[in-house]
Amino acid sequence: MSKVEEKLAELGLTLPEVAAPVAAYVPAIRTGEYVFTSGQLPMVAGKLPVTGKVGAEVTPEEAKGLAQTCALNALAAIKSVIGDLDRVEQVVKVVGFVASAPDFTGQPGVVNGASELLGAALGEAGVHARSAVGVAVLPLDAPVEVELQVRVRD
Repeated sequence: MSKVEEKLAELGLTLPEVAAPVAAYVPAIRTGEYVFTSGQLPMVAGKLPVTGKVGAEVTPEEAKGLAQTCALNALAAIKSVIGDLDRVEQVVKVVGFVASAPDFTGQPGVVNGASELLGAALGEAGVHARSAVGVAVLPLDAPVEVELQVRVRD
């Protein structure tokens, strides 16, 4: 088990199996020293635990937890490409999409669920640039979607 996975275990979390793609793409791909994940939905055991818009059917607190799940799924996708999460040198960029009710403006707080997890699990390597974007709808009516870009060492 990697140090990153040990840290996740200390946080009461386990790395899930890689979420199956819902369309024609791969969960993650490596090019040179970078790994890019596809957008990861908050799938748990192959299903979305909740659907709907944040600020309407989904509370911001629920959505923040879902963003954490998205980040866990992204880490699983990265591990599937590089084999060991301890090879992650830096999380370079996080992009979070939040399916938002028309008057909801708390997207940064929601995406903090992913950012805080990455910082807790990866320490300094988890510090990253980020975008938190409100959107009208996401695949499968998911409330949140997160993608990561990381730099890895050989």
